[in-house]
Amino acid sequence: MISYLIRRLGIGVITLLLITFLVYGLVRNIPGTPFTSDMAQMNPSKMMSPEAVEKLNRLYGLDKPWYQAYFYWMSNVLQGDFGVSYSRNNKPVSTLILERMPATVLLSATSLVLAYLLSVPIGLWSSAKADSPAERTVSTFLYMLYSLPSFVAALYLQLLFYVKLGWLPLYGMTSDDYATLTTAGKAWDLLQHATLPVICFTYTSLAFYSRFIRANMQEVLRQDYIRTARAKGVSPRSIILKHAFRNTLIPFVTLVGLSLPALFSGAVILEQIFSWPGMGRLYFESIGQRDYNVIMGLTLMFSMLTLAGQLLADILYAVVDPRVTYN
Repeated sequence: MISYLIRRLGIGVITLLLITFLVYGLVRNIPGTPFTSDMAQMNPSKMMSPEAVEKLNRLYGLDKPWYQAYFYWMSNVLQGDFGVSYSRNNKPVSTLILERMPATVLLSATSLVLAYLLSVPIGLWSSAKADSPAERTVSTFLYMLYSLPSFVAALYLQLLFYVKLGWLPLYGMTSDDYATLTTAGKAWDLLQHATLPVICFTYTSLAFYSRFIRANMQEVLRQDYIRTARAKGVSPRSIILKHAFRNTLIPFVTLVGLSLPALFSGAVILEQIFSWPGMGRLYFESIGQRDYNVIMGLTLMFSMLTLAGQLLADILYAVVDPRVTYN
């Protein structure tokens, strides 16, 4: 296991270098700079002369070729310095990300927990009731949910619960009077604002995980050892929970591991629609503002989480199946 981890960490470092190198080259070749982008020019009072732009480019090293600037950025990262945000008054990127992280984790963690808590029993129930009218109805409904884009559902939910019914807020994380509310009032206000985003974050994962568990369960239930267990008189409940479900955990832990990046990255479009102050929205805004340091800081974090999730999935293989070794 130790040698396997060392190999994977070495491959991970090389992968991170390649990812960040390519992304840095792409963002630096987008037309415009942090000081000449369309968003920077939207405020006429802050428009700068070409001389001032050239001076700022020299100050921040943006006058150098992008491949030279990349190595300068990476050397700073290795020293723990992720740079500053050009569009947010030179605020440190690490501080900016830490400020946005709780909002994204609130949505993502809640939606992931709900998706797993609901998808496992739904998937097991669908396997036990396979081909029954009730199971076909549920499977059709889940398929329709999975086919519906979350950003489209977000717009319809806003129309229904805000415009038509007036039950839930339209956007934002808190109300304007949030600071004056009691503790219970703050919790209720936050719950109201988070309800629609959480629904949009959850339903596609719920539909996918449920169908994934059902498909794997159906494959396992056709194995010879399941027929042997049935012939010995083992109850259907024990066959589903003790025999079949355990053997579906190997592909399922892959999804668990790969869900780790989603815990922090969130959904860029959904956070933008609901004006949710998370890291997905920060990423979207930074691209428009050509805020290279913020883009690269988030890219590095998301890439590291993706690689960590894949490594976690591989380690969990050995936990759920003792036959798996890393020799």
